[in-house]
Amino acid sequence: MAMPMESPISFTNVGKIRWWQRGIFASQTGYVLLALAVLLVIMHFASPYFFTQGNMQNVAKNFSFIAIATLGVTFVIITGGIDLSVGSMMCFSAMITSMVMTELSAPGSPLVHMAADGKTVLANVPGLILIISILAGLGVALIAGLFNGFCIAVLGLSPFVTTLGMLSIVRGLGYVVSNGRGSFPGGPDADYFYALTSGDVLGVPAPFIYLVILALTMAVVLHHTSFGRHVFALGGNEKAAELTGIPVVRVKIEVYVICALAAGLQGIIISGWLGSAPANMATSYELNVIAAAVIGGANLAGGIGGPLGAIVGCVLLEVIRNGLVLAQVSSYWQQTLVGVIIILAVLVDRIRSRMT
Repeated sequence: MAMPMESPISFTNVGKIRWWQRGIFASQTGYVLLALAVLLVIMHFASPYFFTQGNMQNVAKNFSFIAIATLGVTFVIITGGIDLSVGSMMCFSAMITSMVMTELSAPGSPLVHMAADGKTVLANVPGLILIISILAGLGVALIAGLFNGFCIAVLGLSPFVTTLGMLSIVRGLGYVVSNGRGSFPGGPDADYFYALTSGDVLGVPAPFIYLVILALTMAVVLHHTSFGRHVFALGGNEKAAELTGIPVVRVKIEVYVICALAAGLQGIIISGWLGSAPANMATSYELNVIAAAVIGGANLAGGIGGPLGAIVGCVLLEVIRNGLVLAQVSSYWQQTLVGVIIILAVLVDRIRSRMT
């Protein structure tokens, strides 16, 4: 017979989690965001030029130049993978876009037909050459992403080795197709190209607008779709994810394709800002992209990451770089500081995890 209890059992630890142990404050992104706020205050007092409109526009534009690729690589990192080919992919996509744009506009090109007015048929349709050129640039990124995903997901090759090989392949192809000279956007749609990649809307840089749209899209995909749940499940425990029926191979291929497309788009935007796509463009950018993702909270072991952390990491790196320039400190210190920040961010997160 059940005995009546004189006093109900109470769990004192239930509902007592403090605010700094919940949500974003319980993540590495929260700590890095706090560090960024402190850094902005320091920069405000250190330089009267930091919070000027022109400098803020430069900061927004510059961190956007790596942030779109960082969103893509964050997808891969969440699944527990890595993609070292993003820098070379940026260069190759930008180079193909510029070369196709110039080739389709050239009157003597064997790939186009001439109209009665002496222009190519494609040049008589405003924007058509631009669309075809951008699709060509993204197309080569799509092929590279599929190749990476197939080798990693189907053949079981190491992501590090596969993407390291792709880094060399696409960089080498860039030198081959351009003969080492790079390429320049040209033709009747060049003005549209520059307006879309390096222009601004009401003072807001176009790359920053693209970044906001893509980050919001990524947030919706990661947190409100079955694909997003599969990505996190894959990074949390790949074997368990496979046993629960998640299409591991397909998801892996898709995240590497997304990463390559993001890198390709990033490269096309950068080439518009530079006015060309040199053969050595975006060299070693993969390190900055991966560093920004890790600083923002993406865990290289998989299962953790998101668009907010990716952007926060990129902003922190750009604020440091911009601050060093304003303080007239050698830019070589930037790499040193980035390394220190990566270690500190991971160290603080490890200490926080042990305390909670």
